[in-house]
Amino acid sequence: MDLYEYQAKDLFARYGVPVLPGTVATTADEARAAAEELGTTVVVKAQVKTGGRGKAGGVKLAETPDETRAKAEAILGMDIKGHTVHKVLITPASDIAEEYYFSFLLDRANRNFLAMASVEGGMDIEEVAATKPEALAKVAIDPIAGVDLAKAREIVAAAKFPAEVAEQVAEVVVKLWETFVREDATLVEVNPLVRDPQGRILALDGKVTLDDNASFRHADHAELVDVAAENPLEAEAKAKGLNYVKLDGQVGIIGNGAGLVMSTLDVVAYAGEEFGGVKPANFLDIGGGASAEVMANGLHIILNDQDVRSVFVNVFGGITACDQVAKGIVQALGILGDDATKPLVVRLDGNNVDEGRRILAEANHPLVTLVDTMDGAARKAAELAAAN
Repeated sequence: MDLYEYQAKDLFARYGVPVLPGTVATTADEARAAAEELGTTVVVKAQVKTGGRGKAGGVKLAETPDETRAKAEAILGMDIKGHTVHKVLITPASDIAEEYYFSFLLDRANRNFLAMASVEGGMDIEEVAATKPEALAKVAIDPIAGVDLAKAREIVAAAKFPAEVAEQVAEVVVKLWETFVREDATLVEVNPLVRDPQGRILALDGKVTLDDNASFRHADHAELVDVAAENPLEAEAKAKGLNYVKLDGQVGIIGNGAGLVMSTLDVVAYAGEEFGGVKPANFLDIGGGASAEVMANGLHIILNDQDVRSVFVNVFGGITACDQVAKGIVQALGILGDDATKPLVVRLDGNNVDEGRRILAEANHPLVTLVDTMDGAARKAAELAAAN
Protein backbone atom coordinates (compact mmCIF):
# COMPACT_ATOMS: atom_id res chain seq x y z
CA MET A 1 0.00 0.00 0.00
CA ASP A 2 1.44 3.35 -1.07
CA LEU A 3 0.88 6.27 1.29
CA TYR A 4 0.20 9.90 0.52
CA GLU A 5 2.94 12.34 1.43
CA TYR A 6 1.08 13.64 4.47
CA GLN A 7 0.60 10.07 5.77
CA ALA A 8 4.27 9.28 5.24
CA LYS A 9 5.32 12.41 7.14
CA ASP A 10 2.94 11.57 9.97
CA LEU A 11 4.76 8.23 10.30
CA PHE A 12 8.12 9.99 10.15
CA ALA A 13 7.11 12.34 12.95
CA ARG A 14 6.04 9.37 15.08
CA TYR A 15 9.60 8.05 14.94
CA GLY A 16 11.31 11.38 15.46
CA VAL A 17 12.23 12.20 11.86
CA PRO A 18 12.20 16.03 11.61
CA VAL A 19 9.30 17.26 9.43
CA LEU A 20 7.43 20.53 9.07
CA PRO A 21 3.83 20.85 10.32
CA GLY A 22 1.06 20.62 7.77
CA THR A 23 -2.70 20.48 7.28
CA VAL A 24 -4.59 18.45 4.70
CA ALA A 25 -7.37 20.29 2.85
CA THR A 26 -10.02 18.94 0.51
CA THR A 27 -11.46 22.33 -0.48
CA ALA A 28 -10.00 25.71 -1.36
CA ASP A 29 -11.63 27.26 1.70
CA GLU A 30 -10.04 24.68 3.99
CA ALA A 31 -6.68 25.46 2.37
CA ARG A 32 -7.13 29.16 3.04
CA ALA A 33 -8.00 28.50 6.69
CA ALA A 34 -4.93 26.30 7.07
CA ALA A 35 -2.65 29.00 5.66
CA GLU A 36 -4.21 31.59 7.95
CA GLU A 37 -3.57 29.37 10.95
CA LEU A 38 0.05 28.77 9.96
CA GLY A 39 0.56 32.51 9.49
CA THR A 40 3.44 32.26 7.04
CA THR A 41 4.27 31.68 3.39
CA VAL A 42 3.11 28.15 2.55
CA VAL A 43 3.49 25.49 -0.09
CA VAL A 44 0.34 23.96 -1.57
CA LYS A 45 1.15 20.35 -2.49
CA ALA A 46 -1.09 17.98 -4.45
CA GLN A 47 -1.57 14.68 -2.65
CA VAL A 48 -1.33 11.91 -5.24
CA LYS A 49 0.44 8.58 -5.19
CA THR A 50 2.82 9.32 -8.02
CA GLY A 51 5.92 11.38 -8.67
CA GLY A 52 6.38 14.43 -10.86
CA ARG A 53 3.89 16.64 -9.03
CA GLY A 54 6.07 19.72 -9.30
CA LYS A 55 6.61 19.37 -13.04
CA ALA A 56 2.85 18.89 -13.49
CA GLY A 57 2.04 22.10 -11.59
CA GLY A 58 0.88 20.30 -8.46
CA VAL A 59 3.23 22.12 -6.05
CA LYS A 60 2.88 25.90 -5.68
CA LEU A 61 4.11 28.62 -3.33
CA ALA A 62 1.53 30.95 -1.77
CA GLU A 63 2.36 34.05 0.28
CA THR A 64 -1.11 34.91 1.62
CA PRO A 65 -4.24 32.96 2.65
CA ASP A 66 -6.13 34.31 -0.37
CA GLU A 67 -3.33 33.24 -2.70
CA THR A 68 -3.35 29.85 -0.98
CA ARG A 69 -7.05 29.53 -1.71
CA ALA A 70 -6.52 30.36 -5.39
CA LYS A 71 -3.59 27.95 -5.74
CA ALA A 72 -5.51 25.15 -4.00
CA GLU A 73 -8.51 25.73 -6.24
CA ALA A 74 -6.26 25.36 -9.29
CA ILE A 75 -4.65 22.16 -8.03
CA LEU A 76 -7.72 20.35 -6.69
CA GLY A 77 -9.23 18.28 -9.48
CA MET A 78 -6.01 18.25 -11.53
CA ASP A 79 -5.00 15.06 -13.31
CA ILE A 80 -1.40 14.10 -12.58
CA LYS A 81 -0.30 10.99 -14.49
CA GLY A 82 -3.80 9.54 -14.31
CA HIS A 83 -4.31 10.45 -10.64
CA THR A 84 -6.99 13.00 -9.77
CA VAL A 85 -6.08 15.40 -6.96
CA HIS A 86 -8.67 15.29 -4.16
CA LYS A 87 -6.48 16.64 -1.34
CA VAL A 88 -3.73 19.20 -0.90
CA LEU A 89 -1.18 19.54 1.89
CA ILE A 90 -0.65 23.05 3.24
CA THR A 91 2.77 23.27 4.86
CA PRO A 92 5.17 26.13 5.72
CA ALA A 93 7.63 27.09 3.01
CA SER A 94 11.24 26.38 3.92
CA ASP A 95 14.40 28.09 2.76
CA ILE A 96 16.76 25.46 1.38
CA ALA A 97 20.54 25.55 1.53
CA GLU A 98 21.10 22.03 0.10
CA GLU A 99 18.95 19.15 -1.11
CA TYR A 100 19.77 15.49 -0.53
CA TYR A 101 18.16 12.13 -1.26
CA PHE A 102 17.72 9.10 0.99
CA SER A 103 15.79 5.82 0.92
CA PHE A 104 15.55 2.34 2.36
CA LEU A 105 13.97 -0.27 0.14
CA LEU A 106 13.48 -3.98 -0.33
CA ASP A 107 16.06 -5.21 -2.85
CA ARG A 108 14.12 -8.13 -4.35
CA ALA A 109 16.84 -9.11 -6.81
CA ASN A 110 19.39 -9.67 -4.04
CA ARG A 111 16.86 -10.71 -1.37
CA ASN A 112 18.14 -8.01 0.91
CA PHE A 113 17.50 -4.48 2.09
CA LEU A 114 19.24 -1.54 0.45
CA ALA A 115 20.03 2.01 1.49
CA MET A 116 20.41 4.59 -1.28
CA ALA A 117 21.70 8.10 -0.62
CA SER A 118 22.87 11.07 -2.64
CA VAL A 119 23.88 14.66 -1.98
CA GLU A 120 22.13 15.52 -5.26
CA GLY A 121 18.50 15.36 -4.19
CA GLY A 122 15.42 17.29 -5.24
CA MET A 123 15.27 15.71 -8.70
CA ASP A 124 14.27 12.33 -10.13
CA ILE A 125 16.63 9.82 -8.58
CA GLU A 126 16.35 7.76 -11.77
CA GLU A 127 17.94 10.69 -13.63
CA VAL A 128 20.78 10.86 -11.12
CA ALA A 129 21.34 7.10 -11.35
CA ALA A 130 21.38 7.25 -15.16
CA THR A 131 23.51 10.34 -15.71
CA LYS A 132 25.76 10.34 -12.61
CA PRO A 133 25.75 6.86 -11.07
CA GLU A 134 28.77 7.77 -8.95
CA ALA A 135 26.59 10.34 -7.15
CA LEU A 136 24.23 7.66 -5.80
CA ALA A 137 25.59 5.52 -2.97
CA LYS A 138 24.08 2.06 -2.57
CA VAL A 139 24.75 0.19 0.67
CA ALA A 140 23.41 -3.30 1.37
CA ILE A 141 21.76 -3.74 4.76
CA ASP A 142 21.93 -7.01 6.70
CA PRO A 143 18.31 -7.61 7.81
CA ILE A 144 19.50 -9.19 11.06
CA ALA A 145 22.05 -6.53 11.99
CA GLY A 146 19.90 -3.63 10.82
CA VAL A 147 21.04 -0.02 10.97
CA ASP A 148 22.55 1.41 14.11
CA LEU A 149 24.39 4.73 14.35
CA ALA A 150 27.65 3.15 13.18
CA LYS A 151 26.01 1.71 10.07
CA ALA A 152 24.22 5.01 9.45
CA ARG A 153 27.57 6.81 9.56
CA GLU A 154 28.92 4.31 7.01
CA ILE A 155 26.03 5.10 4.66
CA VAL A 156 26.46 8.85 5.13
CA ALA A 157 30.18 8.58 4.43
CA ALA A 158 29.56 6.51 1.28
CA ALA A 159 27.25 9.24 -0.04
CA LYS A 160 29.79 11.96 0.86
CA PHE A 161 27.45 14.14 2.92
CA PRO A 162 29.10 17.39 4.10
CA ALA A 163 30.97 16.96 7.38
CA GLU A 164 29.00 19.70 9.11
CA VAL A 165 25.69 17.80 8.71
CA ALA A 166 26.96 14.20 8.60
CA GLU A 167 26.09 13.41 12.21
CA GLN A 168 22.61 14.94 11.95
CA VAL A 169 21.90 12.99 8.78
CA ALA A 170 23.15 9.77 10.41
CA GLU A 171 20.73 10.26 13.30
CA VAL A 172 17.87 10.79 10.83
CA VAL A 173 18.92 7.65 8.94
CA VAL A 174 18.58 5.59 12.12
CA LYS A 175 15.07 6.97 12.67
CA LEU A 176 14.11 6.24 9.06
CA TRP A 177 15.32 2.67 9.50
CA GLU A 178 13.18 2.39 12.63
CA THR A 179 10.19 3.59 10.59
CA PHE A 180 11.03 1.11 7.83
CA VAL A 181 11.26 -1.90 10.14
CA ARG A 182 8.56 -1.17 12.70
CA GLU A 183 5.95 -0.32 10.08
CA ASP A 184 6.86 -3.29 7.84
CA ALA A 185 7.58 -1.04 4.86
CA THR A 186 9.10 -2.05 1.53
CA LEU A 187 10.08 1.55 0.76
CA VAL A 188 10.86 4.63 2.83
CA GLU A 189 12.07 7.56 0.74
CA VAL A 190 12.84 11.23 1.42
CA ASN A 191 13.40 13.50 -1.56
CA PRO A 192 14.40 16.10 -0.76
CA LEU A 193 16.02 15.70 2.61
CA VAL A 194 17.22 19.28 3.08
CA ARG A 195 19.58 21.41 5.06
CA ASP A 196 18.02 24.77 5.81
CA PRO A 197 20.05 28.01 6.20
CA GLN A 198 20.21 27.41 9.96
CA GLY A 199 21.86 24.04 9.42
CA ARG A 200 18.85 21.91 10.39
CA ILE A 201 18.09 18.68 8.53
CA LEU A 202 14.42 18.32 7.49
CA ALA A 203 12.40 15.75 5.55
CA LEU A 204 10.51 18.05 3.17
CA ASP A 205 8.82 15.19 1.35
CA GLY A 206 8.10 11.55 2.08
CA LYS A 207 7.16 8.39 0.25
CA VAL A 208 6.29 5.15 2.03
CA THR A 209 5.07 1.80 0.73
CA LEU A 210 3.74 -0.63 3.35
CA ASP A 211 3.76 -4.41 2.93
CA ASP A 212 0.14 -5.60 2.82
CA ASN A 213 1.33 -9.09 3.81
CA ALA A 214 2.16 -7.67 7.24
CA SER A 215 -1.18 -5.89 7.75
CA PHE A 216 -2.21 -8.45 10.37
CA ARG A 217 0.46 -6.93 12.61
CA HIS A 218 -0.77 -3.37 12.07
CA ALA A 219 -4.46 -2.82 12.75
CA ASP A 220 -3.88 0.94 12.48
CA HIS A 221 -2.79 0.60 8.82
CA ALA A 222 -6.44 0.10 7.84
CA GLU A 223 -6.99 3.77 8.70
CA LEU A 224 -4.44 4.74 6.02
CA VAL A 225 -6.47 3.23 3.19
CA ASP A 226 -8.09 5.86 0.97
CA VAL A 227 -11.34 4.02 0.24
CA ALA A 228 -12.57 6.73 -2.15
CA ALA A 229 -9.47 6.38 -4.32
CA GLU A 230 -9.44 2.56 -4.39
CA ASN A 231 -10.48 0.71 -7.51
CA PRO A 232 -13.90 -0.70 -6.51
CA LEU A 233 -13.18 -4.10 -8.08
CA GLU A 234 -9.86 -4.35 -6.21
CA ALA A 235 -11.59 -3.33 -2.97
CA GLU A 236 -14.31 -5.96 -3.44
CA ALA A 237 -11.75 -8.63 -4.27
CA LYS A 238 -9.72 -7.75 -1.19
CA ALA A 239 -12.84 -8.06 0.97
CA LYS A 240 -13.35 -11.57 -0.45
CA GLY A 241 -9.75 -12.54 0.22
CA LEU A 242 -8.77 -12.63 -3.46
CA ASN A 243 -5.40 -11.53 -4.84
CA TYR A 244 -6.63 -9.28 -7.67
CA VAL A 245 -5.06 -6.42 -9.62
CA LYS A 246 -6.98 -4.49 -12.30
CA LEU A 247 -5.18 -4.06 -15.63
CA ASP A 248 -6.24 -2.30 -18.83
CA GLY A 249 -7.00 -5.21 -21.17
CA GLN A 250 -10.02 -7.20 -22.34
CA VAL A 251 -9.34 -10.83 -21.31
CA GLY A 252 -10.18 -11.64 -17.70
CA ILE A 253 -7.63 -13.99 -16.10
CA ILE A 254 -8.17 -16.56 -13.33
CA GLY A 255 -5.38 -18.92 -12.29
CA ASN A 256 -4.15 -20.81 -9.26
CA GLY A 257 -0.68 -19.70 -8.24
CA ALA A 258 1.05 -16.37 -8.83
CA GLY A 259 3.66 -17.85 -11.18
CA LEU A 260 1.03 -19.50 -13.38
CA VAL A 261 -1.03 -16.31 -13.48
CA MET A 262 2.01 -14.24 -14.47
CA SER A 263 2.77 -16.71 -17.27
CA THR A 264 -0.86 -16.52 -18.36
CA LEU A 265 -0.64 -12.74 -18.64
CA ASP A 266 2.35 -13.14 -20.95
CA VAL A 267 0.78 -15.73 -23.26
CA VAL A 268 -2.48 -13.77 -23.51
CA ALA A 269 -0.60 -10.56 -24.37
CA TYR A 270 1.39 -12.45 -26.99
CA ALA A 271 -1.69 -14.13 -28.46
CA GLY A 272 -3.59 -10.84 -28.40
CA GLU A 273 -1.17 -9.25 -30.86
CA GLU A 274 -2.85 -11.32 -33.58
CA PHE A 275 -6.24 -9.81 -32.71
CA GLY A 276 -5.62 -6.09 -32.69
CA GLY A 277 -3.64 -5.82 -29.46
CA VAL A 278 -6.01 -7.60 -27.06
CA LYS A 279 -4.45 -7.68 -23.57
CA PRO A 280 -5.05 -9.19 -20.11
CA ALA A 281 -7.67 -7.35 -18.05
CA ASN A 282 -6.45 -8.38 -14.62
CA PHE A 283 -4.25 -10.49 -12.38
CA LEU A 284 -6.32 -12.88 -10.25
CA ASP A 285 -4.74 -15.68 -8.24
CA ILE A 286 -7.33 -17.87 -6.49
CA GLY A 287 -4.64 -19.92 -4.76
CA GLY A 288 -4.72 -23.65 -4.20
CA GLY A 289 -8.34 -24.05 -3.11
CA ALA A 290 -10.41 -23.53 -6.24
CA SER A 291 -13.73 -24.29 -4.55
CA ALA A 292 -17.08 -23.35 -6.06
CA GLU A 293 -17.34 -20.33 -3.74
CA VAL A 294 -13.81 -19.10 -4.53
CA MET A 295 -14.35 -19.62 -8.25
CA ALA A 296 -17.73 -17.86 -8.10
CA ASN A 297 -16.19 -14.91 -6.25
CA GLY A 298 -13.41 -14.67 -8.82
CA LEU A 299 -15.78 -14.86 -11.77
CA HIS A 300 -18.12 -12.33 -10.16
CA ILE A 301 -15.28 -9.81 -9.82
CA ILE A 302 -14.08 -10.30 -13.39
CA LEU A 303 -17.52 -10.32 -14.99
CA ASN A 304 -18.29 -6.99 -13.33
CA ASP A 305 -15.32 -5.41 -15.11
CA GLN A 306 -16.89 -3.54 -18.03
CA ASP A 307 -13.66 -3.88 -20.01
CA VAL A 308 -13.71 -7.70 -19.97
CA ARG A 309 -14.88 -9.38 -23.18
CA SER A 310 -13.83 -12.97 -22.42
CA VAL A 311 -12.42 -14.94 -19.47
CA PHE A 312 -9.49 -17.36 -19.43
CA VAL A 313 -9.52 -19.84 -16.53
CA ASN A 314 -6.08 -21.46 -16.40
CA VAL A 315 -5.68 -24.04 -13.63
CA PHE A 316 -2.97 -26.60 -12.91
CA GLY A 317 -4.31 -29.30 -10.62
CA GLY A 318 -2.05 -30.07 -7.71
CA ILE A 319 -3.25 -30.37 -4.13
CA THR A 320 -6.66 -29.40 -5.48
CA ALA A 321 -7.26 -31.87 -8.32
CA CYS A 322 -8.67 -30.89 -11.71
CA ASP A 323 -11.96 -32.73 -11.11
CA GLN A 324 -12.60 -30.60 -8.04
CA VAL A 325 -11.72 -27.46 -10.00
CA ALA A 326 -14.11 -28.50 -12.79
CA LYS A 327 -16.89 -29.08 -10.28
CA GLY A 328 -16.12 -25.66 -8.83
CA ILE A 329 -16.45 -24.01 -12.26
CA VAL A 330 -19.76 -25.74 -12.98
CA GLN A 331 -21.15 -24.88 -9.56
CA ALA A 332 -19.85 -21.31 -9.80
CA LEU A 333 -21.67 -20.79 -13.10
CA GLY A 334 -24.79 -22.16 -11.45
CA ILE A 335 -24.37 -19.75 -8.53
CA LEU A 336 -23.86 -16.78 -10.86
CA GLY A 337 -26.76 -17.70 -13.12
CA ASP A 338 -27.72 -14.79 -15.39
CA ASP A 339 -24.76 -12.76 -14.12
CA ALA A 340 -22.48 -15.02 -16.17
CA THR A 341 -22.72 -13.50 -19.65
CA LYS A 342 -19.20 -13.60 -21.12
CA PRO A 343 -17.47 -16.57 -22.77
CA LEU A 344 -15.09 -18.64 -20.65
CA VAL A 345 -12.10 -20.50 -22.04
CA VAL A 346 -10.91 -23.18 -19.60
CA ARG A 347 -7.58 -24.96 -19.68
CA LEU A 348 -6.99 -27.71 -17.11
CA ASP A 349 -3.84 -29.73 -16.60
CA GLY A 350 -2.25 -31.77 -13.83
CA ASN A 351 -3.76 -34.06 -11.21
CA ASN A 352 -6.98 -35.80 -12.40
CA VAL A 353 -7.06 -33.75 -15.61
CA ASP A 354 -9.02 -36.32 -17.63
CA GLU A 355 -11.82 -36.46 -15.09
CA GLY A 356 -11.89 -32.68 -14.86
CA ARG A 357 -12.22 -32.30 -18.61
CA ARG A 358 -14.95 -34.97 -18.66
CA ILE A 359 -16.97 -33.07 -16.04
CA LEU A 360 -16.80 -29.84 -18.03
CA ALA A 361 -17.61 -31.58 -21.30
CA GLU A 362 -20.59 -33.34 -19.74
CA ALA A 363 -21.88 -30.09 -18.24
CA ASN A 364 -21.82 -28.61 -21.76
CA HIS A 365 -22.32 -25.05 -20.51
CA PRO A 366 -22.90 -22.71 -23.49
CA LEU A 367 -20.38 -20.16 -22.22
CA VAL A 368 -17.52 -22.64 -21.66
CA THR A 369 -14.94 -23.63 -24.25
CA LEU A 370 -12.49 -26.31 -23.12
CA VAL A 371 -8.99 -26.09 -24.66
CA ASP A 372 -6.18 -28.55 -23.86
CA THR A 373 -3.11 -26.31 -24.16
CA MET A 374 -2.20 -23.01 -22.52
CA ASP A 375 -1.17 -21.35 -25.79
CA GLY A 376 -4.29 -22.59 -27.56
CA ALA A 377 -6.53 -21.40 -24.75
CA ALA A 378 -4.86 -17.97 -24.71
CA ARG A 379 -5.39 -17.62 -28.44
CA LYS A 380 -9.05 -18.64 -28.16
CA ALA A 381 -9.66 -16.20 -25.30
CA ALA A 382 -8.05 -13.37 -27.29
CA GLU A 383 -10.10 -14.30 -30.36
CA LEU A 384 -13.36 -14.25 -28.38
CA ALA A 385 -12.46 -10.92 -26.75
CA ALA A 386 -11.79 -9.38 -30.15
CA ALA A 387 -15.06 -10.77 -31.55
CA ASN A 388 -17.04 -9.36 -28.62
